[in-house]
Formats: sequence, structure tokens, C-alpha cells
Amino acid sequence: MGTRLAGKTALITGSTSNIGRSIALEFAAEGARVAVSGRDRQRGDAVVAQIRAAGGTAVFVTADLDGSQAASRALADDAARALGGHIDVLVNNAGIYPASTTETVTDDMFDQMYAVNVKAPFFLTAAIAPRMAERGGGAVVNLGSWIARLGIPVSALYSSTKGAMETLTRAWAAEYGPRGVRVNAISPGVVRPESADDLAEAMMRGTPAAASGRPESIAYAAVYLASDEAAFVHGTVLDVDGGRTTVAVIAA
Repeated sequence: MGTRLAGKTALITGSTSNIGRSIALEFAAEGARVAVSGRDRQRGDAVVAQIRAAGGTAVFVTADLDGSQAASRALADDAARALGGHIDVLVNNAGIYPASTTETVTDDMFDQMYAVNVKAPFFLTAAIAPRMAERGGGAVVNLGSWIARLGIPVSALYSSTKGAMETLTRAWAAEYGPRGVRVNAISPGVVRPESADDLAEAMMRGTPAAASGRPESIAYAAVYLASDEAAFVHGTVLDVDGGRTTVAVIAA
């Protein structure tokens, strides 16, 4: 067990699978008390059991983040109670990604994606960050995406929601930073939870990494941004994308 997050409590939304699950596991391994959250109790309990088996501390908090202020406030209250009264670190990870092109987006799809990907973390941060400030500090880590800044011919709606989260990161850093709450974001690249597939690998051609990433890479970045090691880091978007958005490797 590590100690980089020893003594801290953390709420990680959407942490029953993939990137969120890896963040929960790594936070617990570094000493944090973790609130695993999501809609599926069975999957959540499995993550909690894995954390406890490794010597960590975790609880599961059911959450259906539909974008309403009431749902976000309920999760903030439930998680704080489950963690002993307060939350030191909030990771806004939960999101949905229905495949679409601009022409195939419906009214319902548009509203649901913005509700889950933007409104829910907006109201959750509004509920938790002021409480952090009252206690003297805390950290918020948002999840953006590489396609928020590098246009691709699909998923325009999803990429716009992640662009919104990266913009909110900077705005919240200005709003809450002077009150002791650091707000930063991670922009993951092409990440595969299990074995990579042909499409994922094709999307990473011409990058320094030359391959898709794993959820653990995002989790390590989240630990850094949540820890005291990042005490002088405010309002940044940390690219963890194998160089996808910043570097072009020209094959000989």
C-alpha cells in the first residue's frame, strides 16, 4: 500500500468499470478511503471487495446521475456520510458515449448526453467544492477527452461535452482555487479496458506510443492531480494520450 493519498476521502463517479474502476483501485492503493459510485450495485460491490481484499478501504454508493440538481446533491450527501462526513477529492468520471454522427443525433440523445456528461458533474461540483473550501481545501479532477481538441469525423456531440468539461475545469480553478480547492482535468487518449482491437490501434498510428493505452495510465495521473504533489497545479488539462494530440511521428 502506498501513502500518496493517505488520510484523504474520495468520491469517484462512474467507478464500477473501466477508467473509473482503475482510479478507485489506485486511490485506495495509495491510502484513500474511496466511495465507489454507479448505478449497478453488483458491479460496485465487486470493486469494493477487490479494494478491501488488497487492504484498502471502500464503500459503494448507488447513484443515477441523470443531470438533475437533486440527483447530484443526493450523491454528494450520501457519499459524504459514507466516508465519515466529508469528501477531500472528487473525480468527475461518469459519462455516456452513444455512438453517433451529427445527422443521427436525436433530441433525446442530445439532452441525455449533456445531462450525464455535463450537468451532473456541474451540479455535483457545485454541491461538493464549497464544502471542501469550508474545510480548508480539496481537489477536483475532471475527465475530458483527446477528441475535445482533435477533431474526428464521428462523435461530435460527445466531444463537445468533453470540451465543456475542460472549459469548466479552467473556470472552476479560477472560482475555487483562491478558496483552497484545486481543479484540474485529465484528457485520456484511446484507452482499452481489455485487449486492444484493430480500430483502437489504427487510431494510435503515427503517435509516439503507437498503441492504445490502459485504464491504469489514467488512474496514475488522477492520483498525481489529487495528491499534495500537485499542490501548485491549477486549471490544467493533463494529456494522457500517448502523444495523440500533440505529436506526429513520421514513419521512415
